[in-house]
Amino acid sequence: MTVENQVKMNIVEQFEEIPTTCISDALEGMNNLSSTIQPLKEEYRVVGRAFTVKMPVGDNLVVLKAIREAKPGDVLVIDAKGDTYRAIAGDFIVGMAQTLGIKGIIVDGVIRDVVGIKELDYPVFCKGTTIAASGKAGQGEINVPISCGGVTVQPGDIIVGDADGVTVIPQELEEEVLKQSLEKVDKDIQRAQKVSGNREEIIAYLDRFLS
Repeated sequence: MTVENQVKMNIVEQFEEIPTTCISDALEGMNNLSSTIQPLKEEYRVVGRAFTVKMPVGDNLVVLKAIREAKPGDVLVIDAKGDTYRAIAGDFIVGMAQTLGIKGIIVDGVIRDVVGIKELDYPVFCKGTTIAASGKAGQGEINVPISCGGVTVQPGDIIVGDADGVTVIPQELEEEVLKQSLEKVDKDIQRAQKVSGNREEIIAYLDRFLS
């Protein structure tokens, strides 16, 4: 592993424990995917670099290609055009992604075999579930800029998802966002400790906004 890749890996690891809410605040709320894209289980959390997928509605062959080409630790981010009729994958395909070390799947679309996917205990964030499968005509692109949930995602951007949603950290901003996110975490902890059980501090805090 090159030094450059190791540095990039270390930055990703430092986002592992930071809530999406703090990252969102550091990004001024501008890079959050639509709130319609949610984890299948509330406890799911995913952090990794985006391996982007642009697929036509109802044609998921490019998703198979992405699973084959992505590196362990990547997160598949799939632009399925928001389609909620045809699934981008079921439990069999999602299971292959898990086995190959892909850290999670984020899709502006839907999945199927929801019970089986939940049994895999593997982070999937999507708009919901459906019955219909996709075809495999062979169109689509991988590792290109996409739009997912109303946000532009570049290959290699850092993706962080948890119970509150998914946010995207552009590569050129990742060091500054990391710094500001950690500062926000620290600030939130100090604020909570200061006002916890202290009626006077709570009143003073509220008055700063209401006066």
